[in-house]
Amino acid sequence: MKSGQMAIDFLKARGLVLVTAESCTAGQILAILGKVEGCGECLELGYVVYSEDAKKNVLHVRDETIRTYTLTSEHVAREMALGALQKSKANIVIATTGLTGSEPMDGVEPGTICFAWGLKHNQEWRLYSETKKFKGTRSEVQVDAANYALESLPKIYHRLNSDA
Repeated sequence: MKSGQMAIDFLKARGLVLVTAESCTAGQILAILGKVEGCGECLELGYVVYSEDAKKNVLHVRDETIRTYTLTSEHVAREMALGALQKSKANIVIATTGLTGSEPMDGVEPGTICFAWGLKHNQEWRLYSETKKFKGTRSEVQVDAANYALESLPKIYHRLNSDA
């Protein structure tokens, strides 16, 4: 709950409204935030797009991007973030895609999570993405990745909001 309270306080203080686009975290980001009283002031919508088809059909992730970079890639996370922003009135987004299972897939090790954060700045969308490796069970990786996404929000916001 600590990361959720911190994120809600941060969003409220800046008048930000969040949309999420989650795959491997399976709604954990929104679940953490939803436990915080008053979260409705700064949450608009959460997408859980677990399958490849959902990513393509709901958030308009391009088939070419998936074929070229695989589902566990920053490229896919960035397209998920943009797709969520384009379908939302929110002004900030967090997106996750990755591998929480116990077996490698497409050359990607378990626990590999790709994140994308986006912010509307001076009538343009700015994106930042990164990949991080987590250890633990499937559910531990999901919760740890969700907390990381929320705890990173202030740092990423300041990076995206700078005019530099």
